[in-house]
Amino acid sequence: MDAPATSDEALDRLAAALADERRALLGHDIELLVRSTHDKLAALRRLEADLPGGIAERLAELAETNRSNGALLARRRREVNWALRHLGRAESAPAYDAQGQAQQLQARRELAVV
Repeated sequence: MDAPATSDEALDRLAAALADERRALLGHDIELLVRSTHDKLAALRRLEADLPGGIAERLAELAETNRSNGALLARRRREVNWALRHLGRAESAPAYDAQGQAQQLQARRELAVV
């Protein structure tokens, strides 16, 4: 198989993986999200191994789709953290402190009186 056909196939696989990733994010489908992320990384590795010229426009379109999916994922993460916080659960630490330790929110809120 020649390089243009190989790169076209890899671009098609990348486009399909990004579409599946978007569908998974919008549909809250974790299994599809994991599969599509794996497929996306495999397509990117294949493209990196043999990157021909003349595909910059299509790669730019796919990069924009990837950024859009990233925004969806960030929004979903904020929603989950908000829900955990309101349920009295500690949310995962978004950053490390000056000593390199992850900080976690320890605030708890009673939801009912027993």
